[in-house]
Amino acid sequence: MKYVFYVLGILILTLGISFTIQSDLGTSPFDALLVGLSINAGLTVGSWEVIIALILICFNSSLKRQRPEVLGLLTAFITGIGIDMWLFLLHNLITPELWYSKIICFGIGLVVIGLGTATYLHTNFAPIPVDRLTLIIQELTKTNIFFSRTVIYLAFLIMAMISNGPIGVGTLLTVCLGGLILNYFMPFTEKVLDRVLTPPSTSPNYDKDKKHSI
Repeated sequence: MKYVFYVLGILILTLGISFTIQSDLGTSPFDALLVGLSINAGLTVGSWEVIIALILICFNSSLKRQRPEVLGLLTAFITGIGIDMWLFLLHNLITPELWYSKIICFGIGLVVIGLGTATYLHTNFAPIPVDRLTLIIQELTKTNIFFSRTVIYLAFLIMAMISNGPIGVGTLLTVCLGGLILNYFMPFTEKVLDRVLTPPSTSPNYDKDKKHSI
């Protein structure tokens, strides 16, 4: 059951990412970097997800001074497929043109990203390297998810600007609100998934109505 929520969380996350891309208001700094690399260097957005993930796995390994979490590549691979799949499905279906429809599309995406990230992270199975980096920075700085996520977003914002990624007002909103939304959803998904994933305590059942005849 844990692996079902793991995949479900990633699919929700990638749906949110695709909504922000389609909103045309700017994506998160990390996704802006992926889109910028896709436009300027070729390959799909999902392909760059896997390539950047490989680099981050090595970086995270050096920060923690432990063996690389190779399983993170599996998550990045599923995430890459999810992004490309949702973009293909939503490409002609969701194309907001009016400013308020773009804001709604982006807002939905931002909330869905937070929900999806919190869902799959709580399964504690092979986080996406960028999310693992968030947890590592949180641990090293002894702060919260909001602070560590914002630090990472600022770093990727600089790289996205260099790669001419789709940076806009949505990017600024993601930097300011992305960590806050994730911080909100983490305890919520923990409560819900713990209830679903934790097996109920078993107690002996006695059939009081059962009668023995001699």
